[in-house]
Amino acid sequence: MDVLSLSIVCTVSYISLVLIAKCIGHKQISQLSFFEYISGITIGSMAAEMATELEAPWKPLVAMVIYGVITCLLNVVTNKFPRTRQYLHGKPVIIMDCGKLYRNNMKKAKLDISEFMIMCREQGYFDLGAIETALFEYNGKLSILPKSTRRPTTPEDMEENPQQELLFTEVIMDGRIQEGNLKKMGFDREWLKTELLKYGVHSPKDVFLAVCDRNENLLIYENEP
Repeated sequence: MDVLSLSIVCTVSYISLVLIAKCIGHKQISQLSFFEYISGITIGSMAAEMATELEAPWKPLVAMVIYGVITCLLNVVTNKFPRTRQYLHGKPVIIMDCGKLYRNNMKKAKLDISEFMIMCREQGYFDLGAIETALFEYNGKLSILPKSTRRPTTPEDMEENPQQELLFTEVIMDGRIQEGNLKKMGFDREWLKTELLKYGVHSPKDVFLAVCDRNENLLIYENEP
């Protein structure tokens, strides 16, 4: 009887874990936010406890569901209110820019120089002189913008002095204007609205994502109809 009960409880535990994982979403470990990571390992631990708890297996199951619901609610909140993302997930940190390494930013990201060099080499950058900008993302990955003169040649680059590319910054996310990003780039809402009209967009609410660089190159991705 104990074997049968254990088999049933283990099966329910496994199915519950799969269902909760489906609700949270498919992501690799490096793509998980801090809250998703701690929720994942906690839910896994509870599933293991449920598989061996024959007297009251419903207790770990309820705890698993609560943790899963909290994680899903946090995802909903960050999607509805983009400003909360920097508080819950964190924000990118500039590690290197224009040939300068920012030691204080590396400390904030809890990243030492050896780890930084390894991340650069993993992306094929053995020479730091080839890097224009390096950002440490909140998911633990390093994003690198190479110098224009050091990146692979494309047909568009068949010029003697190609222009240095600039980082694109989000100015509209989920229909909401990112005031802070606009201000940092030296633009304002009126400039943005004027640019949107050039593309036939009459309201920021119609835009899913819009990114721009300091040369006023604007890319717009409208909401699906």
